[in-house]
Amino acid sequence: MTESEKLFREAYKILPGGVNSPVRAFKAVSGTPPFIVSAKGCILTDADGKEYIDYIGSWGPMILGHARPEIIKALTEAVRRGTSYGTPCPAEVDLAQEIVNRVPSIEKIRFVNSGTEATMSAIRLARAATGKDIIVKFAGGYHGHGDSFLILAGSGATTLGIPTSPGVTKGVAGDTRVLRYNDPEAVKNLFGIEGQKIAAVIVEPVAGNMGVVPPEPGFLEGLREKCNHYESILIFDEVMTGFRVAKAGAQQLYGVTPDLTAFGKVIGGGLPVGAYGGRADLMSMIAPEGPVYQAGTLSGNPLAMVAGLETLKLLNDSVYRGLEKTSKTLEIGLKNAADGAGIPVAVQRVGSMITVFFTNRPVKNLDEASAADHSRFAKFFNFMLKNGIHLPPSGYEAWFVSAAHDETVIRKTVDIAAKAFESLK
Repeated sequence: MTESEKLFREAYKILPGGVNSPVRAFKAVSGTPPFIVSAKGCILTDADGKEYIDYIGSWGPMILGHARPEIIKALTEAVRRGTSYGTPCPAEVDLAQEIVNRVPSIEKIRFVNSGTEATMSAIRLARAATGKDIIVKFAGGYHGHGDSFLILAGSGATTLGIPTSPGVTKGVAGDTRVLRYNDPEAVKNLFGIEGQKIAAVIVEPVAGNMGVVPPEPGFLEGLREKCNHYESILIFDEVMTGFRVAKAGAQQLYGVTPDLTAFGKVIGGGLPVGAYGGRADLMSMIAPEGPVYQAGTLSGNPLAMVAGLETLKLLNDSVYRGLEKTSKTLEIGLKNAADGAGIPVAVQRVGSMITVFFTNRPVKNLDEASAADHSRFAKFFNFMLKNGIHLPPSGYEAWFVSAAHDETVIRKTVDIAAKAFESLK
């Protein structure tokens, strides 16, 4: 029995499912998750000493790679000054200013401790600002585990949502509408019926939680137009895409300006963090400046602020050009490898986010993502893992490329992927 297997057996006794976040349990791909003891660059090392090329990147934050020396140095100095104050610190002002300078839609920002906190708080603010109750989300879009987001679509545009988790009340579900991603006609129909009641539309501008699914031309622009017309709040969930797909996130890439934006992942440099921000008139409604209450003991934690600030400072135009080049090389290599083996795949990429869907057509929404061959993905995943490539353990997830992935690493990944595709014949 390996050390990882022993650890997982022990973890299962005292942690639900043996993990602290569901996808880590490998339910979709079977087997035992390797327990990681260290990471450097783009390499993970498990409890048995085996090394893996990492395409999880802590689910996105490690855009510069693991244990980047400049970030370790900044964190080491910060730790010596103390790990948490519970009062304001200079680094939170510096990080806030860096984000405001980068993202034109952000005039004020509030730091929290997770992406879930950020999206929950943005929804509360939108409801307070509009005096309306209904929120609109899209099937396959994950905005954290807040009650308002764990909702399945009903049978029609005005059908009440259905809770997808025990503990979510029908009352909460009743205030959420779920539409199909990349379906402007559904958006038009819903607003035509309930537009006066809609407080906010929340959307991943690039879907990353059904696999990487980019917005179709005009989709985001249509959301902006409807929100303008009905005085609803447009919220971009850029927890995943923020500072990952472009220097100012997906809103820069697609030229659509939201009213509020949720951030996470990259802005903490690998430490727990979240944030929401937007127009000053909206953000000024947050306590203590306004009546909308939200607080957090560890919000603005000095270690997370320092790590995030150092990360953003290092993310210059040259780094983004390098990420684009490397990620495109991986995309083309994976396509060619699959074609060579005669395995139908759709390789979808935006910036340094990428997903391989086992299907013969582009994926535009959750229905099409679900129609892909996920049993074949599981076989592909396990072949890759056995041969030292650690992918996200689900066909519904994005892979993340970092600045630490060089040509040699990409070439090795593609070579092993070619063998994995051949094994699926």
